Amino acid sequence: MGRIRKNIEVSGKQFWTLFDTGSRNTYVIKKVAEGFGISEISNPRKVSLGGKVHSLKNVFLLHAKVEGYPVEIDSYIIDEIGYDEDKKNIEILFGTLAMQKWGIRPVPDEEKLDMSNYSEEFVEFIEITNAKIK
Repeated sequence: MGRIRKNIEVSGKQFWTLFDTGSRNTYVIKKVAEGFGISEISNPRKVSLGGKVHSLKNVFLLHAKVEGYPVEIDSYIIDEIGYDEDKKNIEILFGTLAMQKWGIRPVPDEEKLDMSNYSEEFVEFIEITNAKIK
């Protein structure tokens, strides 16, 4: 499992973030989402995180900069994520789906993020023209 801890920027503010390949989704504490368009989930879900069970009731689109690169991530809002190994309050838990979407790879041995595969554009469909099917 790869885990990297660092600040990322959200609306000019720095938030302590844990990039964790052991977490599928991205979670933020309430203060990260303050002032943004928050949506209520029609069917609240539960998640076990940090030794507690949390009820997921709200989601929002997190606009952030990771090492200067802009990203947008669907994020669940929870009361608290927990503390890292140094007893520092984790404000954003950046999950595997977001890392995969944006081409972010944690390099735990070097305690850094590899941004060399950052996705600047998405190719979802390639139109094939003048193709002959045999």
